[in-house]
Amino acid sequence: MQRITSVVDVNSQEFRHNELYNRQLAAELKERQRAARFHRPERELERLRRQNKLFVRDRIEALLDPETPFLELSTLAANKAYDGEVPGAAQVVGIGIVAGREVIVHADDASVKSGAWYPLSVKKIVRALDIAIENRLPVVHLCDCAGGFLPLQAEFFADRYYAGRILRNQSILSKMGVPQVAIAMGHCTAGGAYVPALSEYNIVVEGTGAIFLGGPPVVKAATGENVSVEELGGANMHTSVSGTSDYFASSEMHAIAIARDIVARFHRPEKTWIDRVAPEPPSYDESELYGIIPKDTRVQFDMREIIARLVDGSRFHEYQQRYGTSLVCGFARLHGYQIGVLANNGVLFGDSALKGAHFIQLCDKNQTPLLFLQNVTGFMVGREYERQGITKHGAKLIMAVSGASVPKFTVVCNGSHGAGTYAMAGRAFDPRFVFSWPQSTISAMGAEQAAGVLTHVKARQMARDGGRLSDMELATIREPILEEYRERSSAYYATSEIWDDGILDPVDTRSALAIVLSASLSAPIAAPDYGVFRM
Repeated sequence: MQRITSVVDVNSQEFRHNELYNRQLAAELKERQRAARFHRPERELERLRRQNKLFVRDRIEALLDPETPFLELSTLAANKAYDGEVPGAAQVVGIGIVAGREVIVHADDASVKSGAWYPLSVKKIVRALDIAIENRLPVVHLCDCAGGFLPLQAEFFADRYYAGRILRNQSILSKMGVPQVAIAMGHCTAGGAYVPALSEYNIVVEGTGAIFLGGPPVVKAATGENVSVEELGGANMHTSVSGTSDYFASSEMHAIAIARDIVARFHRPEKTWIDRVAPEPPSYDESELYGIIPKDTRVQFDMREIIARLVDGSRFHEYQQRYGTSLVCGFARLHGYQIGVLANNGVLFGDSALKGAHFIQLCDKNQTPLLFLQNVTGFMVGREYERQGITKHGAKLIMAVSGASVPKFTVVCNGSHGAGTYAMAGRAFDPRFVFSWPQSTISAMGAEQAAGVLTHVKARQMARDGGRLSDMELATIREPILEEYRERSSAYYATSEIWDDGILDPVDTRSALAIVLSASLSAPIAAPDYGVFRM
């Protein structure tokens, strides 16, 4: 493959301004992540100590193999919800190594609202189990859940993708032969009781662990019966009377040791083979990404400069370089694995869509995973482009993205707007993982365009009634629209709602992609059921 020749002037004023700005964004991201992970009221931490419980991150550290990576997902879930009082949506999920095996870790965070499930908590757990299903990854549940947060029960109980979906996903994993092990470290109440019950193996901790559909207050209200936690669902009862639990643990560390031993005994199927060679680092410094990404998301830049700082040796075999130039397509390697890259170099035109559809089919035929690097304002609009078939050609790209059997991974590098979000493997198209960069934005259209459309509509309404808006009145309408769009299209809003799997510092992107690419190969890749059509 030919090495990409960078034309970035790392000494230019523009580069330095971008670098300073993006380093500040990266520092802000790390501070927000640190707060979500560790900032808790002292009274909550003291309560855990009184109960002989470990903090959730100490539990995970003890579970994972020493000095192995843990790719935490959706760290900042719920950062814009519930008045900011439910950091991480009271859940920690991620991909880690336990007894040498890649697993999904799901842990209730009892230092946040006693581990109660909020609507976004449920969404985060469901997403973790979706990942386990898609990639056939075993799951370790560290359970300490006070049940659903009842004031918001209507938002997480009955619909298809609500709390019941957790139990359904657990059942699907079992049907697929993908094992789960759960540790009841605290109370597992209501729907939370089924998490250990639906796991192939479950462990309960003496004194603190308990499993019951309704706790003592619920039982008293429903039946009038007075019963203690231990009698109702404690470790002794469930391991010697009901048989609901398999293993009795005298402490949390004992329970974690049992869980590690169980995972060590899991069957380890061979990973799916894809073309791979020895990995090598990029030829350009990854930290130069800070100077390449523009301060203003509306400013275009050459995505080859991004590719050059992500892929092995900065080498890139570009496909149809002279055709459909607003979409860069080509083959590269990431930590030795061959991948196909699709990256936006501007708005999507009809020829770009045709090129992308053809390239995706080639990758699908060759069992080559796809990496989508999004920086797209959407598809080109206008009479000329509609006459040329832009909608028809866009549909071909969308069909190719939807039908591809190989693993797909998406990084929102800058702007992601309109149908371009979909065509570039947005969340709705089930890429295995979606990540964002701190300055990125995602929305139906850009803030400026949306404000222009809505103020234009208002002005036309006034004109029909014989009125006319002054410039000041137009500005009064426009500014709140701009502010709302900026807020709700930001990376932090997107990750709060779990539209992605987390915000990445750009320099961490290569490592994160290597982890998820490796994890994805735990699942087989279905053979494509069509030939390659020249678009």
